[in-house]
Order: sequence, then structure tokens, then C-alpha cells
Amino acid sequence: MSTGFQGKFHRQNVLQRFAKELVRRSRSHCELCDKSGVRLEVFEVPPLEEEPYVEGCVFICEECLKQIENPKKMIHSHWRCLNNAIYSEVPAVQAISFRMLRRLIIKGEHWAKELLENAYLDPEVEEWANQAE
Repeated sequence: MSTGFQGKFHRQNVLQRFAKELVRRSRSHCELCDKSGVRLEVFEVPPLEEEPYVEGCVFICEECLKQIENPKKMIHSHWRCLNNAIYSEVPAVQAISFRMLRRLIIKGEHWAKELLENAYLDPEVEEWANQAE
């Protein structure tokens, strides 16, 4: 993975080039909670590859991003949206949904456990989701 200021700048530029494709894919809705009319950001689902790729990204709202990056500030009811997101056709959305459901299970959310038990992920997506964040 690129390091230093130049590497970070290059990565951010590449990610911003994905925005147009992600807008089309998401129809300008958060790919996790389905909010529209809000600012959406490109989020790379870890672990990061050396070079960013659009299939490894999700287009999400600031609220989802804040809670992904700060698990202690999770608002559990916000994540009921995962009832739909886990069944997305986009593997990156499935992977991050799987991870968020696991966090909710740790916090004692029984509905998240039931949802995760009933969800089916392709083995490659499940392996991705199980990789360290």
C-alpha cells in the first residue's frame, strides 16, 4: 500500500474518481442505510489493497461512516437498515454489513444475531468480511 503524504494524496484522488460510478450504482442513496439527499462519501472496505478498486468501496452517508469508524458511538437502532443491506448485490456492502452485524451481536442485539444466522454470503465475501478490520 502507498505510504506517506504522496501515497495518501494519490489514493484519495483515485477514490474520488470512483464517485461518479458509485453515484450510479447507489442511485445517490447511502448503500447501507438508504438515506438520500445527504452527503455521501467513498469508504474503502478493509483490508485495503495496494491500489484502490471500485468494487472494494461503498458509498455511505456521514452518519454510517462515523459509526463504522467509532464503534463506541454506535446507535444500535440506526443499524436496523442492515436488514436490507446484507442482501445487497454489492459484495463490499455485504462485507461491511456482516461486520456491523457482528459488532451489534457483541453489544447484545438479538435481532442482529438472527439476521446474521439467516443471511447467506458467498464464501469469498464471507472470507473478506472475516478479515481483520
